Amino acid sequence: MYKRSQFNELKSRLSEARDKIQTISGPRQVGKSTLIKQVLQETDIPYLSVTADNVPKTDNFWISETWASARARMKAAKAPEFLLVIDEVHKLNNWSEAVKKEWDEDTRNDINMKVVILGSSRLLLKDGLTESLAGRFELIGMPHWSYNEMREAFGIDLEQFIYFGAYPGGAKYVHDERRWRKYIKDSIIAPAIERDILTTKTIYKPALMRQLFDLGCMYSGKELSLNKMLGQLQDVGNVTTLANYLNTLDEARLLCGLQKYARDEARKYNSVPKLMVYNTALLTAQTNTTFRRTFTTPNLWGRWVESAVGAHLLNQADEYDYKLYYWRENSDEVDFIVESGEQQIAIEVKSGRRGANNGLKVFSEKFHPQQSFVVGTDGVPVEDFLSWNMENLL
Repeated sequence: MYKRSQFNELKSRLSEARDKIQTISGPRQVGKSTLIKQVLQETDIPYLSVTADNVPKTDNFWISETWASARARMKAAKAPEFLLVIDEVHKLNNWSEAVKKEWDEDTRNDINMKVVILGSSRLLLKDGLTESLAGRFELIGMPHWSYNEMREAFGIDLEQFIYFGAYPGGAKYVHDERRWRKYIKDSIIAPAIERDILTTKTIYKPALMRQLFDLGCMYSGKELSLNKMLGQLQDVGNVTTLANYLNTLDEARLLCGLQKYARDEARKYNSVPKLMVYNTALLTAQTNTTFRRTFTTPNLWGRWVESAVGAHLLNQADEYDYKLYYWRENSDEVDFIVESGEQQIAIEVKSGRRGANNGLKVFSEKFHPQQSFVVGTDGVPVEDFLSWNMENLL
């Protein structure tokens, strides 16, 4: 079974002396549960692995009872250390306070209980970690799969990756588009919206949230103002609500609105967002097209290529601590601006979808980025770029 890079990271941390709660966070269906299963198969530490998936969210004692069971097993086995794994922990009310209480009790009593918590909702995990568990955890982020990972694990080629995206569970369906699309919609999109967002965040207009997600995916790679979005949505809302919902979708690592690059923070904040999916499977699943039609229609394929490049950049931003923007001034544009500290990298994507564009030249003259280059036609091959680790460029 294929092992992602986070496998070695988690295994190494669990071999260290007890110090921090290990937290595995990432979007739905990226392999978090598989990762912990692989680690448990190779560890010599006795363990208890449980999930809160079917526990009533109001059950305030479940975590304490589970923790007590782990302590009892550790004591009965006279084990010098024990590992407790709790999956989907974020679904319980006040989960972080309960975890903090038990962790601190073990610390006071010198109980060598190591703990791993997992959650498919970055939203509530983030809230609980930063509020109640500050200073007590280390985060292992699991982003959407990369092109290298999909190719090595499932034999997915470049064009398949760009069109079908990077959900490992869908790889076996790429030769049956109808079945693949149904899997993405039923097993990933619906649970991500209805379970990971609507049940864990206060969303006053669920229909508006769903419509925004659908519209945002279909417009991936395009600039679209919030007012224009409202004009295309059926549910009544306002720009502030829409902006908050787009931010929630970004936190869930589904869809984001890139800000326009500027020196002035206020101009960034007030810019027209450029919509971008975190996984091109979300773009494909929401559109009425086919692989053959998309690949043989240059303008269409250009949008998919740009979205694949954008998703590649977005999914490394957390790990390597950079921000991603786009830039436009009149008719000049640059698809992506990577900002890390005072360093900028300007990236233009070309795949035959547009004519001459002086964006890179104009941007370079105005902002003097450390690097600027084209991905695609007459530049870095798309396959090469999607194989790059952005850390090497920063």
